Amino acid sequence: METVESDFSRLGEAYPATVVKELEIPFFNAKIVAGFPIPLDNDERSESIELLQMLCPYPESSYLIRVKGDSMIDADIRSGDIVIVDKSNRTPTASEVAVCEFNGEYTLKHFEMRDGVGWLVPANPAYPEIPVTEYDTFRIWGTVTYVIHKPH
Repeated sequence: METVESDFSRLGEAYPATVVKELEIPFFNAKIVAGFPIPLDNDERSESIELLQMLCPYPESSYLIRVKGDSMIDADIRSGDIVIVDKSNRTPTASEVAVCEFNGEYTLKHFEMRDGVGWLVPANPAYPEIPVTEYDTFRIWGTVTYVIHKPH
């Protein structure tokens, strides 16, 4: 699989969504509740969906990145997870997770503006918030749209 030219080694491995193979899987368009069981034993009730198209509606501007580190665990993003990043959204809200280039390194953080100062905000109290000053090189590279991980 072809990797992205930029150095994301501190963030994780990155792949353009356009090089990921299509994957169709059965999809049951039924609401599932965490209560009484619903029968899903009949494949005739399923339809096929193209999973990558559902997760990456803009594949030309989307990348899949395997995360390294635990600064975003309270945002339910853990080391080893795969995040889908949309490069076309470079203006995330404070609640969205952004891929940021900060002084030549990449990081996943919330980005907030407070009193005219930008802040990189982790989702783990063990990490400090980082102010983005006029002396820093900074840009938002994209916004996380989905997180893929095994349930715990």
